[in-house]
Formats: sequence, C-alpha cells, structure tokens
Amino acid sequence: MQAESGWSTLFGAQKRVLFIVLCISAILLLYIKKQFIEYETAAFEFLQDRPEGGILRLISTLQFISIPLIYAWKFTVIGFVLWIGCFMFGFRITYWQCWGVALAAEYVFLLPELIKIGWFLFVTNDPTLLEIRAFYPLSLMNLVNFATVDVRYHYPLKSLNVFEIPYVYLLVTGLFYFARKQKKMMWWIVTTSYVLIFSLWLVFYMIVYK
Repeated sequence: MQAESGWSTLFGAQKRVLFIVLCISAILLLYIKKQFIEYETAAFEFLQDRPEGGILRLISTLQFISIPLIYAWKFTVIGFVLWIGCFMFGFRITYWQCWGVALAAEYVFLLPELIKIGWFLFVTNDPTLLEIRAFYPLSLMNLVNFATVDVRYHYPLKSLNVFEIPYVYLLVTGLFYFARKQKKMMWWIVTTSYVLIFSLWLVFYMIVYK
C-alpha cells in the first residue's frame, strides 16, 4: 500500500507542478555548477575579461533559458514513443499519461548532476573546463580517457550510464500504474519503444557527427 501511495504521488501529481519543480531544480543545479565549478576554472578566469568570456557567459545564459524548452521537447518525443509502444501492444494509455510518465522519470537524472557537483567541489581539485564537461557519474565515459577518444563518442559514452536503469524502471512502473496490466508487458513496451529508439539514436549520432 505504501509503494502504491508513493507511485500515486509521483505519477498522479499534476504535470504542471512536476514540470515547474523539475525546471527549478535543474536551473538551480546548473547555477551551482556554473558559479562554483565552471566559473572557477583557470580557462574561464583567463577568458572572462576577453571577448571569448562574454560569449561563454552568453552561452551559459542561453542554457538556463533553454531548460524548459529542452524538457518539453524531450517529454513530447519520449511520450510519443511510449504511446506508440502502448498502442502497438493494444494498451489504452493516453498520450498525456505517457508524457507525464516521461516527466516523472526525468527526476532520476537530477541525481547525477548532484553527484557531479559534489565530485568537483569536494573530491577533484582544480579541474579543467574540458574535464568538467566530459565527466558524467557512473557512465562508460569514466572507463576511458576522454582526451584520447574521438569527440563524436563523448555524448554516447556519457549517455550509457547506470542512471538509465532506474529511469527505464520508472518508465515501466509509470505505464504499469496507468495500464494496471501485467508488468512484464510494460517491460516489453519500454524495451521495444524507448530502449530501441534510444539505442538507434546513439548509433545515428555517431554516424552523422562531424
């Protein structure tokens, strides 16, 4: 009953509230990372009084503004993929329910941002800007030397991380919460929709990256 109540709180909450809280949390974490880690690097301090420093500041500002837009686009795509998967397996789950599942599951990815901030604040001293941007906790990127790996593989290596596992689990649990059907079938839906499309996207990215 407690688990059911917990999932009801997460998946049954108003999407607008979940979205606003998620955006505020992501903006706050990005601000902390920028202010206390990236802006303290030697490279940024060197460039801050030069024209390049102004460009970096502008890019940082655009990152803050773009967070709600990126999230909205991501949930729209993933929600659609999940909805098509449910439709193909004959489950009547609405598109907006799938959109809400993608939204709720996204909270998992706040954790690696917290770990990243803690890592560079308390573990690694004086990191470079490249080290900060290449680092992603518990990802395949940590198993290689990013400086010797082609840039086209950086994003895929960071995307293949441990946090994808609880993310997929939440997608499955969210669909199960609305469908009330066999959970095994929800695993099939997520695997043949989100996991498959995500894998193809990474392959496509590596092929077209220049």
